[in-house]
Amino acid sequence: MEDKKNFAEFIERLHKTTDDFREKAKNKRHKLNLRTARENLYDLVDKNSFLEYGAFAVAAQKSRKSQEELLMETSGDGVITGFCKINSNIIDSKSTDADADAVAIVYDYSVLAGTQGYFHHMKLDRICEKAKKYKLPIVIFTEGGGGRPGDTDINTSIAGLHVPTFALWGGLTGTCLRIAINNGFCFAGNAALFGCADIRIATKNSWIGMAGPAMIEGGGLGSYSPREIGPSEVNEKNGVIDLIAKDEAEATDFAKKILSYFQGDLVDWKVEDQVQLKDIMPKNRKWSYPIRNIINIISDKNTFMELKQMYGKSIVTGFIRIEGKSFGLMASDSQHLGGAIDSESADKAANFIELCNLQNLPIISLVDTPGFMVGPDSEEEGAVRRMSALFKVGSQIKIPLITIFLRKGYGLGAQALAGGSFHQPVYSAAWPTGEFGAMGLEGAIKLGFKKELDEIKDEIKREELFNKLVDQLYEKGKAIEAAAHLEIDAVIDPVETRSVILKAAR
Repeated sequence: MEDKKNFAEFIERLHKTTDDFREKAKNKRHKLNLRTARENLYDLVDKNSFLEYGAFAVAAQKSRKSQEELLMETSGDGVITGFCKINSNIIDSKSTDADADAVAIVYDYSVLAGTQGYFHHMKLDRICEKAKKYKLPIVIFTEGGGGRPGDTDINTSIAGLHVPTFALWGGLTGTCLRIAINNGFCFAGNAALFGCADIRIATKNSWIGMAGPAMIEGGGLGSYSPREIGPSEVNEKNGVIDLIAKDEAEATDFAKKILSYFQGDLVDWKVEDQVQLKDIMPKNRKWSYPIRNIINIISDKNTFMELKQMYGKSIVTGFIRIEGKSFGLMASDSQHLGGAIDSESADKAANFIELCNLQNLPIISLVDTPGFMVGPDSEEEGAVRRMSALFKVGSQIKIPLITIFLRKGYGLGAQALAGGSFHQPVYSAAWPTGEFGAMGLEGAIKLGFKKELDEIKDEIKREELFNKLVDQLYEKGKAIEAAAHLEIDAVIDPVETRSVILKAAR
């Protein structure tokens, strides 16, 4: 009889961790067109794969709440953690790198506004330690209000600042890929977890800040509503957010797709007609063009996933697949600053190279740049420090880097997008439209032939000489000449770009 009673108590307690038991909290979320924490969890993980840690925890507030209140109001102490599988249905099981094992961490905003309490931190710490031991990727939902001051049962600490959570989370860099998803409010400690993640996804209805309204007001900095702090449209432009989703469902889909690039190959893939690349570049070398068209042709169909589209716009970063194999990709965008690398795009590219290098993802670099953005305004943005970071991360690249020069490859900027030197990539090649020089052709002529040009008073004749000198320099710096002098490894037919990348990566 005692065994049956114990089992019945277990079943009842297990039921109290479910959405069905906490129906009021579930309905409140649904009225706001939001999902519960467990609904997000079950959409993320493969069916029946979740192994939960700490489901029976409640907030450390027994001195102020009854057991029934704690079970109803503080289920799991506000966070769900555990092992799982993600994407096992699409990853090639025959691939030696294929591995669908992962860790899921889901904040529950219906529990004390997703705040971080005593047992909550213990759960986070334990799952982070296990993730690090087994080198597992983590997907975390971060909605919540930061540290919780109301855990009255804890009387052996003063400020609670000795928790290992944030050091553990930061220490996963390079070992565990961390993908963060946020919807709603995300402040203080929750925002620190979001900000430390390798990939950061947020819904349009997200507000993410290192302090919430109470902390801001407590610091004497004024009174603000939560919706005035770190809205998505601001954090998308400043580089905090990598991807914007319309809602939690789309954000979850994004996370699963991004994770798949790091999990293994796909068996099934389709590709655009590569002949389109033969004449895709503008006839006039001064004209810009939509780089994403080229990316989508080179990639397997529907595999290009861009990060930070609204930040550092002169360099496109993201992930693609070629014959089912994953690559990180960066590409110059000639439609922004002519493809020149400014401070923001340098930060963006450096962070992206570092991520791919740490996670062993080969990188493709499609280059068409006149170099670094110059001038007093650029220097005010910290150009020397921020642009030079590309050379630091480039020198540390251990994974295959394949650089394809689509057109302009000028100066230090071109070197930076090739890992610091044209000989740093495992293979550096150019399309026949490639052109090279220590600086932009027009600038080089104006600087190098200033005396000769100034001596010609007739404006038309001066322009004729200028164009003649530019043409001569262009002929000297054409791709075939750079290849002949072994500054690059080859000139390739654009139609063969995919096969060249695959050969080099292998």
